[in-house]
Amino acid sequence: MRKLGLAIGWAVVWALGPAAISLVAEERPAPLRVVASIFPLKEFAQAVAGERAEVSLFLPPGAEIHNWQPTPRQIINLRKADVFIYVGARLEPWADEVARSDGGTVLRLLEASRGLKLIGNDPHVWLDFELACAIVEKIRVVLSETDPEGAGLFNKNAKAYTETLLAMDRKYRQSLASCGTRTLVIGGHAAFGYLAARYGLTQVALYGLSPDSEPTPRHLIEVVRRIKEAKARAVFSEATVNPKLARLLAEEADAQILPLSDGVGLTADELASQQSFLDIMAANLKSLIHGLGCR
Repeated sequence: MRKLGLAIGWAVVWALGPAAISLVAEERPAPLRVVASIFPLKEFAQAVAGERAEVSLFLPPGAEIHNWQPTPRQIINLRKADVFIYVGARLEPWADEVARSDGGTVLRLLEASRGLKLIGNDPHVWLDFELACAIVEKIRVVLSETDPEGAGLFNKNAKAYTETLLAMDRKYRQSLASCGTRTLVIGGHAAFGYLAARYGLTQVALYGLSPDSEPTPRHLIEVVRRIKEAKARAVFSEATVNPKLARLLAEEADAQILPLSDGVGLTADELASQQSFLDIMAANLKSLIHGLGCR
């Protein structure tokens, strides 16, 4: 009789199809919807969240974060997320519009740079591995508050990713300890102040904190003078910045041009290649070792 009842039960399940099977199976919670303003923050969030969140990038491929403005529709779609992570420190002025969202939203906002020790008005905090670890911890906290059941996983993932960041930090420190020059010449905007400060380098940049700030002829002359004085061997150039002035600078100083990325404004091809933030930073280190004459 018991066997007959069991057989009937399974017959009902198969007759009803997937709908019945889904009732029998344990329901999985819907993943968190997390949006990050820039690629490094997306990487940090994905590393912490694992499979408990769908993490997406808000900045379109190839866009320049300093002058990009989202459309009203993009902001409306953003408000459908559970968590929005942005840098702050004036990097995304449009984030204020998200913060002024109507009372119907449950969107949690995480301003990653809040409470961190900034260098002036420089928002590029993710290029200092110690500050990057602090941001990872902030992400762990906000995800745990939003999804308490996932807190254990978030703790584990955050710890593992922090150890990976610190390992890369040690590699940078060892590799950049002894170099022919400690002058970091940037043929674009001054995005590498945190990286320079952490490893005892001096950043000399053509532009200010924004690529829109055109250098004056006097500033160009001063940069060339400092390059020659420091006997710099390379001008580091960003892919998102017009290389014309960087080439001119390199010619004047008899230096080579090498790539250096802040990890923001990646093209569609770069995003499709699945390269990680750590891959970008490893490539940066290779350029720095070569360009600064480190041994």
